[in-house]
Amino acid sequence: MKRAIISILIIVFTLPVALGQSRSRRTPKPQNVLKYQVIDGDTIYMFNMSPAIVVATRKKGKEWRKYYRLVHNFSKVYPYALIAKEILLEADSTITAGQMNNRKKNRYVSKLQEELFDVFEEPLKDLTISQGQLLLKLIQRETGIVPYEIIKTYKNKAAAGFWQGIARMFGSNMKTPYDKNGEDADTEELVQIYQKGDFNILYWSIFGKEPPEPHSRPKNDFPQY
Repeated sequence: MKRAIISILIIVFTLPVALGQSRSRRTPKPQNVLKYQVIDGDTIYMFNMSPAIVVATRKKGKEWRKYYRLVHNFSKVYPYALIAKEILLEADSTITAGQMNNRKKNRYVSKLQEELFDVFEEPLKDLTISQGQLLLKLIQRETGIVPYEIIKTYKNKAAAGFWQGIARMFGSNMKTPYDKNGEDADTEELVQIYQKGDFNILYWSIFGKEPPEPHSRPKNDFPQY
């Protein structure tokens, strides 16, 4: 059963590539121009400051324990979601540059899945069920595609239903979109803190140590055709 949830994660890592769906690349952010006003001959500059991260000593209570568990799980799985996004973008570029037909594209994706199993199977085996559920959510956030629809489009409805059944056994739902303003609001807050570079401060304030070292991609390239 553990390998089943790993299979779901690897499939979600790679199937969007085979769909040939173009994910939007981030456009360069426009440079900020400092605004100002001239009041009574004096030039007053105005700018927005990012909110500071205020940390406190570890607190007690059920809700706090739930939040601390989320912070710990997030520290272990969010780097994988970023790796997944990176791999998918690279694979998209490879498929587009190679002008692959369906046969070559399917062969490329199959090879990519095999190599991803070799790279990620061992570290993913150490994840708990709740961490696997969170990783599915975060991969969906980073790629913008609901896992159920990925498998349904690339494989078929029966395959999507099968993997959905496996996911449901682990308390997950591959049809549920990431809801940054609803049930995933706390997770989204951690994403924003991570992207601002302040996550280590938050983690240290809770656990008194650095977060676990994230698993990195191997130096060797993934398959090229």
